[in-house]
Amino acid sequence: MASKNDTKPNILFILSDDQGPWAMHCAGNSELITPNLDRLANTGMRFSNFFCTSPVCSPARATLLTGRIPSQHGVLDWIADGDMGADNTIGWLSQEKIIEYLQGMPGYTDILAEHGWKCGLSGKWHLGDSRKPQKGFEYWYVHQCGGASYYGAPMIRDGKNVNEERYITDVITDEGIGYMEKTLEHDEPFYLGVHYTAPHAPWRNNNHPEEYLAMYDDCAFESVPDLPPHPWTSGGMERERFVEELKGYYASITAMDANIGRLIDWLEDNGLRENTLIIFTSDNGFCFGHHGIVGKGNGTRPVNMYEESVKVPAIFSQPGRIPMNVEMAALVSGYDFMPTLLDYVNLPNPEAEKLPGHSFKKLLLGESMDVRENLVVFDEYGPVRMIREKEWKYIHRYPNGPHELYDLVNDPNERINLINNNEMQEVVTSMKMNLEAWFVQYVDPSMDGTHEPVTGKGQIGLVGPAGKGKPSFKA
Repeated sequence: MASKNDTKPNILFILSDDQGPWAMHCAGNSELITPNLDRLANTGMRFSNFFCTSPVCSPARATLLTGRIPSQHGVLDWIADGDMGADNTIGWLSQEKIIEYLQGMPGYTDILAEHGWKCGLSGKWHLGDSRKPQKGFEYWYVHQCGGASYYGAPMIRDGKNVNEERYITDVITDEGIGYMEKTLEHDEPFYLGVHYTAPHAPWRNNNHPEEYLAMYDDCAFESVPDLPPHPWTSGGMERERFVEELKGYYASITAMDANIGRLIDWLEDNGLRENTLIIFTSDNGFCFGHHGIVGKGNGTRPVNMYEESVKVPAIFSQPGRIPMNVEMAALVSGYDFMPTLLDYVNLPNPEAEKLPGHSFKKLLLGESMDVRENLVVFDEYGPVRMIREKEWKYIHRYPNGPHELYDLVNDPNERINLINNNEMQEVVTSMKMNLEAWFVQYVDPSMDGTHEPVTGKGQIGLVGPAGKGKPSFKA
């Protein structure tokens, strides 16, 4: 049956889509109804400063899986082609345009599979060639593309395209539970990725069950700011429309939360809870009114690196091993995820020498550690790069800006850009030097995002020489 061995725990990795770090009740949002995420946080460790490596889905997901930053794995924007038609309608392109973006790059699931874990995936993939099982997964039920309606969702089951008429959050959960039930027949541990499309748009037009929408009928939505549109957006929306969209966003999270409860219940009912590491996080953050934006990194032109875009919710839970009901403020990143997970299950990381991430296993076990010198994290989105220390954030846009500097102690909402403040130039110089030194150390020159015209409209091909001169991004 599934593992009951502490040295080889089962792993349930739950990944949401476009969930801001503020979008959980246990993160301080009193209006959001998330009893099961709260339950998970109460039985584990919640990180309040967990950063994605790029504030958009495909690059961040690729980094979680491989430990490589975007300028090492070459996925620099959300994948808009290869799994979707060029006109953004669901459908398959000719075979030569379907790209396996991470081909030849080992992921942690490859390593888990090599060491005896049975690996299954239910939900969103969005890393190219969705019809083809990849990265050590023996079970492969995935979304055909990156996002679509919650009813009639385009999925792939047994290698065939299907449209799921039922609410897709429920179906993704059903498929995941079905896979875990099959593992009861074996002695090997399992790894199951449950990758929800929630709370990604669409939110309106009956995309979510009425029972969850009704929970927010009387909500004042004071948990998000009511600000004028950011100058880098195309404009705002009327308050009535904004509230309707936000209601759908909240409902999709609560519906997902109910399904997360089903997953936890199954583990408990089968005596596997204490022998299973449960991880919950999101691919990237999201602003819903924050800074006058509804969106993530590509919610503005130029793309943004605001805290709500680059931070994600993150909870790790395994009762008896990880301390319970702990909030951890240390700065950690998506590129630390692969080394941490492999370290947690005592597996080697053959990619360690060329990857930037470091294991924070000691933190998970309640032990002290220096996460990294000066508590620094880095982010990138094409030609936009960020260095984030405990007190300062510097954003550099190649080649000509605009650049940003924020004092996060005195201005945690990032409202005052100090980049042109004469008294801050020493800070700017120091942070720019550290940013460039770090990226020079890890960037693969053939995939360097600063050389690519990433606009946030989507990636349609391989980058650098591998692209053979063809367009790699939508203009």
